[in-house]
Amino acid sequence: MNDRHRLPHSFAPLFLPHILLFLAIASMTRLGLALYAGVDKVPVSLWPGLFVRGLGFDLAVLAWLLAPMLIWAAIWPERWRNTFLQGGLRLAVFFMLAALLLFVALSEWTFWEEFETRFNFIAVDYLVYTHEVIGNIVESYPVASLLTGVAVVAVVVTWLFRQSIRNAARPRPQSGWRLSYAILAFALPWSAWHLADVDQMQYSSNAYANELSGNGLMTFVSAFRRNELDYPRFYKTLPQAQAQKILDGLGVERMPVSAAFDEDERFDPLRVPFKRPPRNVVLISVESLSAKFLGSFGNPAGLTPRLDALAKDGLLFTRMYATGTRTVRGLEALSLGTPPIPGQAIVRRPGNEHLATIGEILRRQGYETLFLYGGYGYFDNMNAYFAGNDYRVIDRTMFPKASVGFENVWGVADEFLFDNSLAELDKTHAAGKPFLAHIMTTSNHRPYTYPDGRIDIPSPGKRAGAVKYTDYAIGRFIDQARGKPWFDETLFVVVADHCASVAGNTSLPVSGYHIPLIFYAPALLKPGRDELMASQIDIPPTLLDVMGLPGDDHFFGKSVFEQGPEDRRAFISNYQELGYLKDGKLVVLGPKQRVDIFLVDGYGGATPTRLVPRLRDEAVAYYQTAFKSFKDGKLKASTIRGSR
Repeated sequence: MNDRHRLPHSFAPLFLPHILLFLAIASMTRLGLALYAGVDKVPVSLWPGLFVRGLGFDLAVLAWLLAPMLIWAAIWPERWRNTFLQGGLRLAVFFMLAALLLFVALSEWTFWEEFETRFNFIAVDYLVYTHEVIGNIVESYPVASLLTGVAVVAVVVTWLFRQSIRNAARPRPQSGWRLSYAILAFALPWSAWHLADVDQMQYSSNAYANELSGNGLMTFVSAFRRNELDYPRFYKTLPQAQAQKILDGLGVERMPVSAAFDEDERFDPLRVPFKRPPRNVVLISVESLSAKFLGSFGNPAGLTPRLDALAKDGLLFTRMYATGTRTVRGLEALSLGTPPIPGQAIVRRPGNEHLATIGEILRRQGYETLFLYGGYGYFDNMNAYFAGNDYRVIDRTMFPKASVGFENVWGVADEFLFDNSLAELDKTHAAGKPFLAHIMTTSNHRPYTYPDGRIDIPSPGKRAGAVKYTDYAIGRFIDQARGKPWFDETLFVVVADHCASVAGNTSLPVSGYHIPLIFYAPALLKPGRDELMASQIDIPPTLLDVMGLPGDDHFFGKSVFEQGPEDRRAFISNYQELGYLKDGKLVVLGPKQRVDIFLVDGYGGATPTRLVPRLRDEAVAYYQTAFKSFKDGKLKASTIRGSR
């Protein structure tokens, strides 16, 4: 009996080995990640739901993967069917598919190890910034061994199933069957598109289970598509007049920059704990510096002796919260003072030039404003953003080669970043100009490498070593600055860009956003502690307030010294969910107009509680208006008197 008489009556046996391969790897990946997370994070009672739902997502992705195979079946010439070429090609395709799926599974494992989520916007970014990311991976993992392992496993799987692959039923050559294959090639993805949605992952109150139920390829594509989320379309809204009335009642004046700039702002020593206003500000945003790393917050490991000393001799804010999970979110908040809007940070978006950043405002008042970064500033669009907002940008490409004693793929070691920063500040002071210098560190980042001999943890020292080295570098910088003529007139601000991890049992675990903030100016500032809640977006107006300069009323944030205890709140977010923390409760705004509210305990844990309309409306008013202000150009600084 020839092959034509053994042809199938359905398409399924055509690619049965490929289907089984995909489902097996996807399921094993899910199982492996669930076991790695542990039953304390993902109770066994949730496993049936996450695996059943996960199978549904896997089938949706499979529908897309089968489409090109079905097109091949529809157009493959009849004379090439049942030939040795076709058998060899089947084996080659199966091997490449196996290698690709195994590589994706390995990538998901390393991504989960770092972020405890399926692929998201960060993974999308990793495709864009290949130099840093590939370099980071090469320096952090035994890449050659891992890729060799992937290839070997793919060969073994292909060898074990070689007969099934070679002898799988050939596609029918008749025109009717070709048409059927072509129709299925479009019908399957179309059905998956309309039946499966990544939002369906949010099926439980356990964030780990929700993430595990997904499929990495699906979440990756979804993150790519949702680069920017339209707030009015996806989120709870209010009439804009009502939203503005709520903000007015909260003291968020959002004064046009021209009016705010004309305000007669005066330094008030009765309100701020400064003896006199600082002439200069050095703002150090530290990569991934969670509050939990500091001895000042109870860490017994002794990783931050220099920061703890600064906290003791300066003003420590004990309840400061980061707005997001990426460096760009921290930079956005620390420069622009606006709540995070859904999707990418404003730093990464078009139309982000000449905004009313603190740098732009101070530049108009005769300040030299600098952004100094130890890495390549094209990463995350940092150079373009800061240069477009009147900062003078200096990154690693501008450091003299002789000044750099150590570097890795992410940037020069922090001590050499600070050395180059000191040189720039000396030049600025010599020119007779006051300055705002925003310095962004890189050393507290995988691969956690740094110069030997600085601390008692050899490099690479994992997270603990990186934190301790960064602490050393900051302390060394302050020591060197003490001998400068501008030291006594300068306020040093040390704050994290975000935490090292935001994983937890809820989508926005409050403790994962808790960061340190230290104001240090021994000649100007009384030591103390601020125990009230504050947000990163409050830092720009606070700096203008303590400097006695106008412009602070333009921000969504508000000087902490102008807020009463009842006014304190914080904003925390990931790329899709927007949190508003106030009065011991967390309001979470999500896509599809979802609003959840949680009661937050003293340890950052959260339990669902009844809706509080007042807090819901405040959250909506802030986030809705922030989104609209950026879209409508109302964050622009074009109305500043004397602007170019």
